This record gives sequence, structure tokens and C-alpha cells, in this order.
Amino acid sequence: MDSEELRAWLRLALTPGVGNTTARKLLTAFGSAQAIFEESSATLQQLGSGKLASALRSEPPGLAAQLQTTLEWLQAGNDRRIAVLGDAAYPPALLDIEDPPLMLYMLGTLASPAQAATNSIANSLAIVGSRNPTPQGESNARQFARAFGGAGICVVSGLALGIDGAAHDGAMLGGGETIAVVGTGLDRVYPKKHLALAHRIARQGLLISEFPLGTPPLTANFPRRNRIISGLSRGTLVVEAALQSGSLITARLAAEQGKEVFAIPGSIHSPQSRGCHALIKQGAKLVEVAQDVLEELRLAPAGSGTAPEGVEADEAAGARNDPLLEALGFDAASLDALQARTGLDTAHLQARLLELELDGQVARMPGGLFQRMAAG
Repeated sequence: MDSEELRAWLRLALTPGVGNTTARKLLTAFGSAQAIFEESSATLQQLGSGKLASALRSEPPGLAAQLQTTLEWLQAGNDRRIAVLGDAAYPPALLDIEDPPLMLYMLGTLASPAQAATNSIANSLAIVGSRNPTPQGESNARQFARAFGGAGICVVSGLALGIDGAAHDGAMLGGGETIAVVGTGLDRVYPKKHLALAHRIARQGLLISEFPLGTPPLTANFPRRNRIISGLSRGTLVVEAALQSGSLITARLAAEQGKEVFAIPGSIHSPQSRGCHALIKQGAKLVEVAQDVLEELRLAPAGSGTAPEGVEADEAAGARNDPLLEALGFDAASLDALQARTGLDTAHLQARLLELELDGQVARMPGGLFQRMAAG
């Protein structure tokens, strides 16, 4: 794309009153972004109001500066590119979603925008969840993503705190690729805590945004990007979510797009599990191990019931071999409850809990409670 073509696309995207729907209508009528701005006001009015024609005939404020910023960003590395609607490089799966993005900014090392995003969409899975997960939930997200990464599945998420960040990290730990769909311009990282994670993703995956460079973390942008997360994926796995969680928006969009929705159940006492339980009641597939997802999507041979690389399987085997872990289960439990379940005296029970705590298998909770952790 040369600078004049880029200028036309930026002008179309930045023109007040021109959203994606109107832009697609104009592109269909005139064939290209450049052609739109070569038309007369009378011709433009035939497709819209006089106000729209007037807006299209006026250059948006800041266009020259935005063009310069974008050109400099593109020239800063071979890992940066822009795909526009109609390009061969535009992810084809996004053409099937409601309101496909007009422009996609991409930063990363995956071979090409189309390949990175959807040439192998059958091997992409979204993992989303709470920004404030429980330790168990965050561990589950990382372990499931690690298993998927090890099985060659590209994990798609939103770079948010909590489940999203754990999912990106887990996929890369498993040697797999990951795609982060963000709600800011790609010259910004939000949250700032994920700056190092974003750099890792750029080296081992792809960052995608539909928002122009310089776009700050506006609240409305985050639910909007969810349609891209689900659109780039064969299915969506919700790890933990409250009833009002934005993750449920992604799950709803996935269902509307005809994609599979999966949910991991949790404690009936945890508010962070209620969104997942609601999804399961509505028909989402209950997931206990990564293999459940792989088999449902026919991404791995059925039969073993274990996860790739034995991540969840190792944990289950460990629980069976350790009476205390088996007695603890996955809900927080008091020392008295554990004594009743195991028959151990206080001294022996506390000593064993300390060993498991040091091994990272048990967490000490407020109020004298203990909670089993997932194996790392």
C-alpha cells in the first residue's frame, strides 16, 4: 500500500459520521477508498445525506499528522503491517462476522496477516475470562493455554489483566503462538503492566487492533474488540467470569457467529464462577481438561481423556496419589474440615500442608482456610 492509498483509507476511517457500515457501502459503490474522494458532492449525496457528502468532501482534522505517524510506525520494522477490507491479506474469517473492521493494524512475527489470523482458523481458540480471577482460575487459564500451545493451537485473547494475560503467557510457554486483540492503538500498551508480555507476543505471535495509532484505552473500545477475538477463533473458552463480565459478551458473539462455546465450572461459592455456570446452563460445553476442547473441535485424537503434554492429567494423578489433596478438593477448606476428612492429627496435618504450600500445590487463604492449587 503506497502513501496515497493509505491516506485515503485513513481519511475514510477518520471522517466524522462515517462508521464501518457506511464505509462498506461507499466502498461497494465506488470500488476503492481513493475513488470515494474523487466523486462529486452530488454523487455522494445519492448514497447518503448532504451532511455525509459534506463530511466526505472535507479533510478530517489531524489527517496529515495521523498519516505521518502511521508511515513512521510502518517503517520502524518489518513486523508491522496494515490490512484493509478487500485486501488479499485481510483475515477472511472476519468477513463473516457482523461489522467487520475497516482496517487492521498488525504487529508481530507470524508469517502474514491472513495466515496469522485465519488461514488456520481451525487451529485457533479464544480464551477469555475475569480481570480479577482467583488463583485457581488464573492457573487454569495458563495450564489450558499451555496445553493448547503444545498441541499446535493458536490462542486468541485480549491482553487484559487476569485470565487474558495468563492465556497468552501459557500459550507461549507451551511453544505455541498467540494473538492479542487490543482496544488501543498498537503504539500503546494497556494495561502498562503487560508491556513485557506485549513484546513477547510480538516475537512469538501477533498483536491486532482496528483502532488508529494513538488511540487511548477508551472504555467503549474493549467490548467492541471482542467480536474480533471470537471471529478469529474456532471456539471460545471462558475460564472464569462474573455474571456481568465482558467475557460473556465474547461468548455471546461466538455463539452468534456459529462458534463453539466452552466453560470451566468452579465453586458454587465463587462469584467468579457464576458467569461460567450461567453459560453451561445455556448450553456451553462443560470443560474439565484441555482434551475436552480438542476432542469437541476434532483437533486431537479422542480416547485418552488426558490433556496434551499431560498438564491436567498430571494434576489429576497427583490428587489420586495424595490423600490430603484428594480430601481438599478445589474449594477452600478449614483445618477442622481437613482433619475430619483425613483423620490426621493437627501436628501432622499442619506439617503436610506446609510441604504442599511450599510446593505450590496448596494456598493459605484468609480466615484459616486452605485451597488446592493447580499443578504448574
